[in-house]
Amino acid sequence: MATASTNLSHYDKNAIPNAKNFRFGIVVSEWNDSITGALLDGATSALIDCGALDSNIEIIKVPGSFELVYGSKKLQQRNVDAVIAIGSVIRGETEHFTFVCEAVSQGIKDLNILNEVPVIFCVLTDDNLQQAIDRSGGIHGNKGTEAAIAAIKMAAIKNS
Repeated sequence: MATASTNLSHYDKNAIPNAKNFRFGIVVSEWNDSITGALLDGATSALIDCGALDSNIEIIKVPGSFELVYGSKKLQQRNVDAVIAIGSVIRGETEHFTFVCEAVSQGIKDLNILNEVPVIFCVLTDDNLQQAIDRSGGIHGNKGTEAAIAAIKMAAIKNS
């Protein structure tokens, strides 16, 4: 967990498998697009920095975080080695936040159990916009970067 004193977006490329031969799918929510766009930038930059070819990164957009599960499932069917699901849900005044967060986390968990292609959970579930900003390139780093590193490691496990 990233805190003000621990930024997990820093990584040692020597400790991460080279991503040159892996294909990645990224599904990104259009809701809270300033946040999800920053997470997407962090993820793609880290993948490329670790050797992934731009042509081996497929990106699809879905309307909101709830739709990430279906988008992830579709990407699992497209000959990728790992999928990154990027979203941002910010608590509001109703229970909608809880329902969306639970459905997305359970759906992604189910995809990981039922299928051979790992899906990385990169969905911010914050109480307010500032927390989301802090985790999408702000003082807590970029969770998109962290998700990309996890995707590379899981792709290596999948192919071992």
